[in-house]
Amino acid sequence: MLPSTAAPFFQEYTFTKLNAEKDASLIIERLLAYGNRAELRWMFERYGHARVKEWLAESGARRLPKRRYHMWCVLLDVPEDFSKRRQIWPY
Repeated sequence: MLPSTAAPFFQEYTFTKLNAEKDASLIIERLLAYGNRAELRWMFERYGHARVKEWLAESGARRLPKRRYHMWCVLLDVPEDFSKRRQIWPY
């Protein structure tokens, strides 16, 4: 069960129907982008540091706000991959 305080991060979904395992990628994304300490603690306990780091390395550059991506790369010791960042204007 997700922390009820995270409900505002999933406004376009039915919060009570989110499945922590099936929707893990979405949940990790939203909690890394907007979560507070308690929500982040829940996420790391639920998914573990290795899974979160793996998600950050594979999807973080495309799916997180730029500042949050950089912050989490530093905190979790993940090398930043600028080639995965989608750019509208590449210049």
